[in-house]
Amino acid sequence: MTGHDRRADSVETYDPETAPDTAAWLALEEDERIRRIALYHRHVKAKLPNLQVHAALHAVVENQIAEELQTVRETVARLQAEGLSRHDAIHAVGSVLVGCLQALMREGAPARFEVESYFQDLRALTAGGWLKKGS
Repeated sequence: MTGHDRRADSVETYDPETAPDTAAWLALEEDERIRRIALYHRHVKAKLPNLQVHAALHAVVENQIAEELQTVRETVARLQAEGLSRHDAIHAVGSVLVGCLQALMREGAPARFEVESYFQDLRALTAGGWLKKGS
């Protein structure tokens, strides 16, 4: 096995159930992060309306975790303690982010993304609430 093959086994793959190595993840270009997430979802044959958008949102949440946004990290950990898989916790956080972005788009051009509002929404998020919303 060549050095490149070993690298492919350890770094090329993405598994949402395992946090990627922070330094290695942040060293990747954004399009490579999205590509790896999309490959994972293709591999598991996930039924998604838009794979690229899904992968991009996944990447944003993984980036926030890797960049040590404490509220995001705590929310993922709390959701896992409440019974969600890491993958589902990432989806739940992503759904809050999408809600904030949709509100921003409704407000129009002069609107600004309010990080503290996003964090408040994350603090209010529960596994049960997210599961109910999905049904």
